[in-house]
Amino acid sequence: MFTPLTVALAVAALALAAWCGWAAYRDQPTKDWHFIGMAVVSLLALVQLVVGIVKLAGGGEAAEGTVIFLAYLAAVAACVPVVGLISLTERTKWGSLTVAAGALVLAVLQARLHEIWGGGHGG
Repeated sequence: MFTPLTVALAVAALALAAWCGWAAYRDQPTKDWHFIGMAVVSLLALVQLVVGIVKLAGGGEAAEGTVIFLAYLAAVAACVPVVGLISLTERTKWGSLTVAAGALVLAVLQARLHEIWGGGHGG
């Protein structure tokens, strides 16, 4: 995989988690600017999905298997949009907390994706 993108996505996800966690702490729902942050993180996740598929198509191999790698890539790409939709239906602090939790999950998924690919070895 492309480690700088993985790190950038993890850092962006953690920043989004902190931002939405702060909103939840202040008893606020997600606002328009939170959705802009979610869009940025989602865009990075889509770029990662494309990079991962290109790496596989170019002959790269995930250390723990292609199917698992693709499943994690899909989960990463879907994570923030799913919690963003949930936060639209839950217009309380719980919507913000949901996004914060989803962004934390996304950061953890980045670490796991890095391991699945081979810890930076093999492509």
